Amino acid sequence: MSDASNKADVSGIQITVVPVTAFQQNCSIVWNKNSRKAAVVDPGGDVDHILAAIKELDVTVEHILLTHGHIDHIGGAADLAEGLGVKVVGPHEADRPLIDRVEEQAKQFGLGEVRKVDPDQWLVEGDVVSAGDAEFQVLHCPGHAPGHVVFYNAELKLAISGDVLFAGSIGRTDLPGGDHETLISSIKEKLLPLGDDITFLPGHGPASTFGHEKTTNPYLK
Repeated sequence: MSDASNKADVSGIQITVVPVTAFQQNCSIVWNKNSRKAAVVDPGGDVDHILAAIKELDVTVEHILLTHGHIDHIGGAADLAEGLGVKVVGPHEADRPLIDRVEEQAKQFGLGEVRKVDPDQWLVEGDVVSAGDAEFQVLHCPGHAPGHVVFYNAELKLAISGDVLFAGSIGRTDLPGGDHETLISSIKEKLLPLGDDITFLPGHGPASTFGHEKTTNPYLK
């Protein structure tokens, strides 16, 4: 880590993934082993499991970050925010219609009662958010959802990419607000140029690198 005083502390960054809901969505706790500060990304449900992980890690959650407004990523956000007394940040405001229909989404997928979350802050391209004392750039990457954002830290060579790109696949575009061409453009114009050595943690399944997906992902050929 650089000794420059204005550099974020990324030396102690850890990520703990808590799979939640029947969709096995990767809820991520991004935390710093030195300061014990943390952020929770995409608490889609199973809030008791997330709270148990936070307690076991012995970290202080500063806020919740949302990549987009689908039920499996936001379903537990309202309850978790209330339980921890923290704010909800993101996604881009273009996902407001999805978030407003969260109860409808819950019924559609048989997920039971879900409380609608009201984000305290919407994000736009170029914003910077913190997670465990590290700063992440906000990239607006629509296609899977109109307001989808990705969180990127150059020093960590890490992107938390939600449902834009997966190992061997891409996000669905047959849901409301989805568009295949827009999604491919987001991947090719926003994510791949970040570098082949950038690891990304998707919303479902294992992590991969942009370089690996560029050469092997059938949807990017």
